[in-house]
Amino acid sequence: MLGDSRFEDQRPLAGLEIELNLVDADGEPAMCNAAVLKAIQRPDWATELGQFNIEINIEPQDLAGDGAARLEDDVRARLNHAEERAGSQGGHLVLIGILPTLRERDIGEGTLSANPRYRLLNEQIFAARGEDLHLFIQGVETLDTHADSITPEAACTSVQLHLQVGPEAFAAHWNAAQAIAGAQVAVAANSPYLFGKELHRETRITLFEQATDTRPAELKTQGVRPRVWFGERWITSVFDLFEENVRYFPALLPLCEPEEPKDVLAQGRVPELPELTLHNGTIYRWNRPVYAVVDGRPHLRVENRVLPAGPSVADIAANAAFYYGLMRVLPYIERPVWSRMSFAAAEENLNAAARSGLDARLYWPGLGEVSASELILRRLLPMAYEGLAAWGVDTAVADRMLGIIEARCLTGRTGASWQVDKVSALGGDRHEALRRMTLEYAQHMHANEPVHTWEV
Repeated sequence: MLGDSRFEDQRPLAGLEIELNLVDADGEPAMCNAAVLKAIQRPDWATELGQFNIEINIEPQDLAGDGAARLEDDVRARLNHAEERAGSQGGHLVLIGILPTLRERDIGEGTLSANPRYRLLNEQIFAARGEDLHLFIQGVETLDTHADSITPEAACTSVQLHLQVGPEAFAAHWNAAQAIAGAQVAVAANSPYLFGKELHRETRITLFEQATDTRPAELKTQGVRPRVWFGERWITSVFDLFEENVRYFPALLPLCEPEEPKDVLAQGRVPELPELTLHNGTIYRWNRPVYAVVDGRPHLRVENRVLPAGPSVADIAANAAFYYGLMRVLPYIERPVWSRMSFAAAEENLNAAARSGLDARLYWPGLGEVSASELILRRLLPMAYEGLAAWGVDTAVADRMLGIIEARCLTGRTGASWQVDKVSALGGDRHEALRRMTLEYAQHMHANEPVHTWEV
């Protein structure tokens, strides 16, 4: 199919998936997603892995003109509607990378959502592991515990950004997304707490890597690839990624559809490739290739998965504008950034940013190793402005969105740093401080105030 150029060309549309947590009136996790979804009654809302999670899918939209601002308003309106309906079921929505009030007792097979696919995935991952899940995270404090299900993955709530790309341009866009992943995480970090412990600024990165790992210790030492991974090399074609999927990862979900793709192609029609896409959905690349068929035409997307949810819709819109602006420039530079930095350096940027947020030291060609704030302010923000102009985004809209990114860098205030500073200011019992912080966080979030303006 790639050789025959059957794919739809690149379209400048932005699509989002946003995962959310449900809490009760006290800020504690609320295991009520089925009831909340029934109350919302909208097709764009769906279940997620844990009973305290739901997800909203925003269809692809044009960013040109005031499109980015309209996208923000659209998301805000949908959240307002959902919050009102969730309240009727004793639940409230919170956009946050990891819900700070989650305790280990909230994470178990009994809190998986009712969707049978999640049960099957849980069974298959633990059958492959042959042992309990060991979570070990060293940060400001240390978490060392075990779990008997994949439900710790449900603690990770993210924003996924989609960009449709033609096959010939896919490799450059994927490589560019990999190169900026560290900067994205540094400026958007929003997951400092897990099970009451302060760990990394974006603990969600390492938690997700560990919570979906099918490898027992023996296979890890043998170099078997993890199912959540950054990758191991720059690519030259989207085919490289699907080929790696088949070569390195056994199928987790033994489900087959009657479609025979070669026969469908021979008939001049477009195959859905259901087994390929299902398998791809169980390999959690931080930038994932997506194949889909829409209105009879196949297309490819880069799905950017590194960002946490929150803190506000304004912050999510700013993070999206930063990403989409960079993705309009970096893939087209004559001497690409990935030809001037090692793949290992890009991966270490992501890990450093997850650990330290804006305080991380990141490598960038021509700058060397600098603070994340300096890299963003000096090099990446100007490119993002240029990219949004190329998308046709109104100057005032670009200024507002990217101004939020700039203000975070100048103030050092991210969602993660606000959470930590607020808990420190509250003092006393840790869980009580986390609970009170979560309630105040939710107030700021629903007021749609950018996090750099939040007072401690």
